[in-house]
Amino acid sequence: MRTLTLLVPLLLAAQPAFAGSTGGSNALALAALVGERSPDLEAQTKEALGSMLDGNLNFAFPADKKISVKADGVVCRASNVDISAHSCELAFGKRKVTRTGRAAHELYATLVEAGVTPEGAAGSMIAGISKLACTVDPNTVKARAGGGADCTFSPAE
Repeated sequence: MRTLTLLVPLLLAAQPAFAGSTGGSNALALAALVGERSPDLEAQTKEALGSMLDGNLNFAFPADKKISVKADGVVCRASNVDISAHSCELAFGKRKVTRTGRAAHELYATLVEAGVTPEGAAGSMIAGISKLACTVDPNTVKARAGGGADCTFSPAE
């Protein structure tokens, strides 16, 4: 009984790390913001993602094709000391891409909107994910019915 009494508070204090997901406009924003720097996407695909995020749906896209956006990791920092400092690091395999300023803040805010809880560390708030996988169906997005974009991700490693 004593062991159970000691174990219950430990179990309640443990916070398991669950995979996350997001859909709709937030998934479209996340896919577009990460996709614009992906080395795996062609320029036309990046342009289509950007157009959708901007609300411009007047572009041609093959009816049977979907867009896949993947990243091994996305980690964004917003300083709470130098409040003008924002940065994100995106990992695509061995390739790392850095975003700063407004573009980094936009991605940070999109992560938070997707349900990623920022954590504080040494004057910064950090929001990060790993194993990002987004699927966007431009023709479903064009229907303007709320669907066509979904993302899954894991907690930052």
